[in-house]
Amino acid sequence: MASVIINRKSLDLKVEMPRDFHAMSGEEALTALGTRTEGLSTAEARERLVRYGPNELGEGRGPSPLRLFLGQFKDLMVIVLIIAALISAGIGAWKGSAEEWLDAGIILIIVMVNAVLGFVQNYRAERTMQALKEMAAPKATVVRDGEERSVPSRDLVPGDIIILTTGDRISADARLLEAVNLKVNEAPLTGESAPVRKSAEAVLPPDAPLAERSNMVFSGCTVDHGRGRAVVTATGMTTQLGTIAQMVRVESESTPLQRKLDRLGRQLGLIVLGVCVFIFAVGYLRGVPVEEMFLTSVSLAVAAIPEGLPAVVTISLALGLQRMAKRKAVMRRLPAVEALGSATVICTDKTGTLTRGEMNVREVYVGETISVSGEGFEPEGEFLVNGRPIAPAEREDLISLLMAGALCNDSSLYQEGGRWKVRGDPTEGALVVAAMKAGLDVEGLARRSPRLYEVPFDSTKKRMTTVHEMDGRRIAFMKGAAESVVPLCTRYRTREGEHPLDKATADAILAKDNEMAGRALRVLAIATRDVSDVPLEEAAIEREMTFLGLVGMMDAPRSEAVEAVRRCHAAGIRVIMITGDHELTARAIALELGIAGPGRDRVVSGKALEAASPEELAEMLRTTNVFARVAPEHKMRIVEALQAQGEIVAMTGDGVNDAPALKRADIGVAMGVTGTDVSKEASQMVLMDDNFATIVNAVEEGRGVYDNIRKFVAFLLSCNSGEVIAMFVASLVLVGPEYMPFLLPVHLLWMNLVTDGLPALALGVEPIEKGVMQRPPTDPNEPPLTRRAAVRVLIIGGVIALSALLAFQLADLLALSSGQADNVRHARTVAFCTMVLAQLFLGLSARSETHTIRRLGLFTNRKMVLAIAVSVALQLAVVYVPVLSGAFRTAPLGLAEWALILPLSMLALAVNEAWKVLASRREGRC
Repeated sequence: MASVIINRKSLDLKVEMPRDFHAMSGEEALTALGTRTEGLSTAEARERLVRYGPNELGEGRGPSPLRLFLGQFKDLMVIVLIIAALISAGIGAWKGSAEEWLDAGIILIIVMVNAVLGFVQNYRAERTMQALKEMAAPKATVVRDGEERSVPSRDLVPGDIIILTTGDRISADARLLEAVNLKVNEAPLTGESAPVRKSAEAVLPPDAPLAERSNMVFSGCTVDHGRGRAVVTATGMTTQLGTIAQMVRVESESTPLQRKLDRLGRQLGLIVLGVCVFIFAVGYLRGVPVEEMFLTSVSLAVAAIPEGLPAVVTISLALGLQRMAKRKAVMRRLPAVEALGSATVICTDKTGTLTRGEMNVREVYVGETISVSGEGFEPEGEFLVNGRPIAPAEREDLISLLMAGALCNDSSLYQEGGRWKVRGDPTEGALVVAAMKAGLDVEGLARRSPRLYEVPFDSTKKRMTTVHEMDGRRIAFMKGAAESVVPLCTRYRTREGEHPLDKATADAILAKDNEMAGRALRVLAIATRDVSDVPLEEAAIEREMTFLGLVGMMDAPRSEAVEAVRRCHAAGIRVIMITGDHELTARAIALELGIAGPGRDRVVSGKALEAASPEELAEMLRTTNVFARVAPEHKMRIVEALQAQGEIVAMTGDGVNDAPALKRADIGVAMGVTGTDVSKEASQMVLMDDNFATIVNAVEEGRGVYDNIRKFVAFLLSCNSGEVIAMFVASLVLVGPEYMPFLLPVHLLWMNLVTDGLPALALGVEPIEKGVMQRPPTDPNEPPLTRRAAVRVLIIGGVIALSALLAFQLADLLALSSGQADNVRHARTVAFCTMVLAQLFLGLSARSETHTIRRLGLFTNRKMVLAIAVSVALQLAVVYVPVLSGAFRTAPLGLAEWALILPLSMLALAVNEAWKVLASRREGRC
């Protein structure tokens, strides 16, 4: 359940407001709120934000730094270790021995340093996640200083004038001032799924139930249909949603991989604990002091139990999400990152995603074909017939068509940074640009012909209608797909005048529509009607129209989309194009992009898809990569059918009706530029540039993140298993209490700090390997440690243990033969250094599961080289700095000892590199 923590500061700042705005007129509500129709000024909004607090439900900003730091000490084994260190200090005090005091002090220092490192990693991860959450935060369109602008929803204040359009998520409670065919889905508040019709009229009595306040819109609800303008009456915890909210906390979202690793960590922990108990018992039976063996056993458990594996996933994912955001893909949910690495199918829209989204009117058909020149949204170009320029003003039929397209339109053109841009839908923007190319004053036209009524675009009917007051008459304009508009027409207009529309002419118009679509043009039909004597109702208006013409637009494919599709195919990912465009247009674009090809050049229409049985749809999906004239509800069927075939599906969408499919897909991908708030809320990923290539880049990053997590897990478990095996075998083969324990508690904890610290962090930022997009997707059911990987971990761990044991034995013999008094201390120091260096050198090889260091390049991850250099320097300090040497009970080593340590410590690296070469030859990569 969604959690809410009340923001007490915002409650303290709350100023009482009247609660019966619904019973007031629009003017009275504006007066009560101290605002006006042109909105607040920036200064007023800033002052009110301080007074009322941010518009949010106090969901919290994650744990505080202090809480994060204290969380590093929550693990049971760390608590036991601290208690053991304190007991050791107490025994030292009782005995009057400094050694136990020193041991306890060193252990507590190492535990504290580990905690600081863990805190820094987790704090960075939290900060990253919070920054990404803010990037994906919803926005609201407000009127401030008399101008429309987009602001973060959390900055809304009472008195703000907000603009509502289809697909918007309403961010605050507000009183409607204007409502045009406005319907709002209030399910989040009332549970009622049917959209509620809204109006701007006052509602009486003042205590009318919430459900009857038809002039109010509420935070958390969404605009299902139409448009409106409203004044904000309540924000944050003072909204109806805030009133209902309970003081419960949001539980952090764990990913499937985190849960798998948590389970693996617990299983391995039981094994390690068993080994620790065995080592403790053997030491006790050999006469080693109980407190020393207890401290050693607990230290080994702390160092070897991989209790931090789920945290590693969070840190790695946070780093990966940061990289994705830099590449314009903002992840809204952590599990989606794992799903990205497993994606087998990407279902994508065409317009604006595979194509540039900058529509250009290239051709107009008004009984004859008129070409239009110009690029982008620049309102400059010529109209040509048979290659010769014409004067648009002299063609009444052409001007009527362009005027209709400009008025039946919700987009506008503006300049920014010297470039012309469209505010709104690019297709509608292209109609505005074409009208301006013909010399029409579009802004003046809109002022002189105010909109009285509209039937918003409907993805099922595929058309839109508006009614305007023109010279004392009410004129309707309609635009949409030809097969939707032409059947509603009874007349058509040409240069010679109006004529009855018979079947032959209608068929000829539809044939022309097909011919234009076959040249990859997006075609809109435009019609008009005088509705002065007709009720302003959809059914009454949308009939007996006069057909004005066809407009053909071109949205060129993005150059980078061709390469992105090729990369998908190389990575074993199938690309399916789903578009509302004509079949011929869809096929032309799909062939150009490489989505359609031999054996997969069939195009299935929305009608055919709707009529297909589940079995027929499954067969279609095996042979079809292009679906045209598809309604948003068809996307859900496609997703479910693909998932039934075992596919991991990414689905793009930008509209309100796309939300169910986005939610149902394994990875829902919303458009950051053109997408509605509803589609973004339903998605797991938002494309900040609406570009298909960004999806592919995100898949690449997702695979890279998953790879780095697997490398980290393998590296960590190889090191930990080496420590456990060495301690276990030493307890069996080394005789005499002076040899117990094999490594001291401070040695074990130091290794945990050195190898799990900087080198492990460096693995998390390992660059994406070459060839990551030349292999099949990851199996989502694959365990984090496969059987083959587990065997490899045990072998490498065994080699590390063998190296350390062999170094100990040889150093012991060397010390005895040279007559050194403290031979065990020398041998233990050699074993300690061998194990630490073996783990550090293994970090160089752990950077890839398949590529050797030679192929990777030693310095391609400079952070790893730096991490190892710093860790080696720290290890040398522990051996040679007198204060540290005494604390860690190490002995200074000579050249003879280092002649043993260096080759033995490289043994694990050599075995791991040899494993890669043999595996590569067996799989035919060499």
